[in-house]
Amino acid sequence: MSFSLLRRRKFLVLCTNPISPQKFYTNPALISKAQQNPCPRNPLTQNPLEVLQFYALFSTQASKFHEYEMPSVTWGVVQGKKEKLVNRVIICDYLKGLGIIPDELESLELPSTVEVMKERVEFLQRMGLTIDDINEYPLMLGCSVRKNIIPVLGYLEKIGISRSKLGEFVKSYPQVLHASVVVELQPVIKFLRGLDVDKLDIGYVLQKYPELLGFKLEGTMSTSVAYLVSIGVSPRDIGPMVTQYPYFLGMRVGTMIKPLVDYLVSLGLPKKIVARMLEKRPYVLGYDLQETVKPNVDCLISFGIRREVLASIVAQYPQILGLPLKAKLSSQQYFFNLKLKIDPERFARVIEKMPQIVSLNQNVIMKPVQFLLERAIPSEDVAMMVIKCPQLLALRVPLMKNSYYFFKSEMGRPLKELVEFPEYFTYSLESRIKPRYEMLKSKGIRSSLNWFLNCSDKRFEERLEGDYIESESLGPSFCMGGKLELPGCEILSDEEDESDDDEDEVLFRRTVSL
Repeated sequence: MSFSLLRRRKFLVLCTNPISPQKFYTNPALISKAQQNPCPRNPLTQNPLEVLQFYALFSTQASKFHEYEMPSVTWGVVQGKKEKLVNRVIICDYLKGLGIIPDELESLELPSTVEVMKERVEFLQRMGLTIDDINEYPLMLGCSVRKNIIPVLGYLEKIGISRSKLGEFVKSYPQVLHASVVVELQPVIKFLRGLDVDKLDIGYVLQKYPELLGFKLEGTMSTSVAYLVSIGVSPRDIGPMVTQYPYFLGMRVGTMIKPLVDYLVSLGLPKKIVARMLEKRPYVLGYDLQETVKPNVDCLISFGIRREVLASIVAQYPQILGLPLKAKLSSQQYFFNLKLKIDPERFARVIEKMPQIVSLNQNVIMKPVQFLLERAIPSEDVAMMVIKCPQLLALRVPLMKNSYYFFKSEMGRPLKELVEFPEYFTYSLESRIKPRYEMLKSKGIRSSLNWFLNCSDKRFEERLEGDYIESESLGPSFCMGGKLELPGCEILSDEEDESDDDEDEVLFRRTVSL
């Protein structure tokens, strides 16, 4: 009983007189050691109250240095942030030493160590990228080699892009390194295959237009294809169009494709012919309507081209809409006037019949002209021959020689007939001129060059079986409004049946062949 009272008295004394920590350590060295370790395992501090008082003293001293707080739940996070900050500084210094500007990487999570960043830089350099290429798009440094770069490159190689060209592909479209193979890349490839793009052409298409890999399927690509099909483009031709000119998949219908199509229709081209033209030459969709197409049409009119033949010119030579036309027309007009004695008005008639003249090299033009002049044909007659048949200027001289020698030696006709029908040189000697002439000779028929050459084989046989020589007729002509008018036929209307699609195709080919 007295023992318990004694223990209770000692406890009250301790509560009224707090024990100073120095009383536990008389040696100064022990005091400094205790300050280093706020929780020493000392038997003298086993009393709970003494331990609490001792901890309170040192915890207030330690609170002056937050980074050295006692271990707690948040201690590791504070320490991790500091390490990340230090590592970021080290990595940025490393990149600056290589010449890479890390300013755009501020909001990007960088790797934990500089060794990982060094691995990324060296991997990109082995692909063929330079420091300048990395500076063009420094965000590529945020891509993990194992998680991002290698899977993407492996998939690109699988779909047809050779390993030697992967570096150039990444240079042109570095954003691909951020893409997910399953979520982003594979759906685009399936979409292209669904458009009937050949599997072997996928790599070629992507190298021409790598930005396709960043498009959403339900966006621009789908709407552009749907619109082209709606104006008459055959769905089976979409794949070849993509292979030839994939850029139209990234064009907006409302601001680029439809305004161009509407303008071509306003020139007199029917939508069906516009569709056929785009199937063969989809790059026409890339011509800027306001900056190139409309100024070129105005330029043609200013050089004397009649409005009613603009549709025929575009149908024959769609590239004329995208050329630096004013400079080319000025140069050719001066050349024709100087060398061929063809004035500007008649030069306009030449362009109407063969618009490709604007792009024909002047040395090429002079070779057939020189050949005709050497055959004692007066320059005035040569000029008339060129105006009647501008295609003469694109012929090969050796073929012209063979046809001319047959005309003189076998047929024995005067040069006047060549001047009247210069198209004679445009027909094949072996497949048309010789066979038909022999048939006429066997029947004792003598006719003009135009009568027995300017018709189909079937029509020629009908003429041979006839009892009379019919009058010569003009070839097809393209009239304003976009309708192709054939002699003896009605003008085609917009209200034709779908069954007339094949006829439209034939008309288009005839127009282009003019």
